[in-house]
Amino acid sequence: MTLKVKDVHFAYGKHDVLEKIGFEAGSGSLAAILGENGSGKTTLLKNINRILKPQNGSVLIDDKAVARMTRAIIARHFGYVPQRSQSVHCTVFEAVLLGRKVRADGGPDSSDEEKVRDILALLHLEDLAMRYTTELSGGELQRVIIARALAQEPKVLLLDEPINHLDPINQIEVMSLIHSVTREMNITSLLVTHDLNNALRFADKFILLKNGTVFACGGKEIITPETVEAVFHIETIIQGIAGIPVVVPLIKKDLRWKTDTSSPC
Repeated sequence: MTLKVKDVHFAYGKHDVLEKIGFEAGSGSLAAILGENGSGKTTLLKNINRILKPQNGSVLIDDKAVARMTRAIIARHFGYVPQRSQSVHCTVFEAVLLGRKVRADGGPDSSDEEKVRDILALLHLEDLAMRYTTELSGGELQRVIIARALAQEPKVLLLDEPINHLDPINQIEVMSLIHSVTREMNITSLLVTHDLNNALRFADKFILLKNGTVFACGGKEIITPETVEAVFHIETIIQGIAGIPVVVPLIKKDLRWKTDTSSPC
């Protein structure tokens, strides 16, 4: 399966947000979409699954235009994890079962329940199946939301800043989980994030947005101090630690703010 985004243009009124966006991503790969606030990352995800409709350009899955699909068919092709998801008072099993609605003609049956059990096992959520979602930690709830999207059996998983509000250990666990299920389910995952280091650790492909256009697209080789400075306006060095590339920002001496060196205690 190949996802193709071709010359996508989107504007809110007269304000252009995306211009001639184009890239491809294949099955079993995790692509990170990176860029400053306001560069169009979330808008791009919403154009891909037609929550928003681009004014020009096209999105194709296996050369089939998403624009020609019904909402029901789009829901079978795309799983979407938004930045903010409200927790509904139900069990984890019930929350993930909601993802099967796009596959069911009527109510859920035994095959839907079996699929949910498989997804819960894949995401290591079996022990939480009968817990209420309102009782979960942030990291646990994020895994449930991802599980619900995967229960749709999508070809493409779209994730909008899935680790934004998590602590470091949960960030790593969720990113590792996304990386592994992308391969195990042989799907295409597109992930919006501001975290360069977690992206470098887990993603296969990188799409750098600047001013609503694709500034660079490719593998880890495109993440250089030069591209990071051009996109994020910060000087960095990139070094390998335990075989993992790490981006280290450099603090300029001429910053307009000064660090308060006094002790708060």
